[in-house]
Amino acid sequence: MDLYNLEIISFSISPTPSAEAILSAQQQAIEKTADAKYRRTFHSDRGWGYQMKAYQHNLKVHNIFQSMSRKGNCLDNSPMENFFAILKQEMYYGNTFHSYAELKKWRLKTILCITILNELRKD
Repeated sequence: MDLYNLEIISFSISPTPSAEAILSAQQQAIEKTADAKYRRTFHSDRGWGYQMKAYQHNLKVHNIFQSMSRKGNCLDNSPMENFFAILKQEMYYGNTFHSYAELKKWRLKTILCITILNELRKD
């Protein structure tokens, strides 16, 4: 999420948490923000994926500063946590998915929702 305009920069979905999914979303974000005029900062919680050496190496190679929430303090990551809460409420609560394939169909709706939110935030 770009904290300047709250635009969702990148995301990925996978059947289980995986390094591949995290690194894929990271690469999308790196490419999308490559023309940034100022130093980029990628902020995250303290999840295992953001502590991976490969994740940290990619940031270093692209001169991106890594910022992580302090232990027990989610305030630094609150814009993203708020977005996830809204997304889950609007897209997933009340729905039952019997397989990953069913959930993946909802991915298109998720992308549409994110695109609409990004456009509304630009106005």
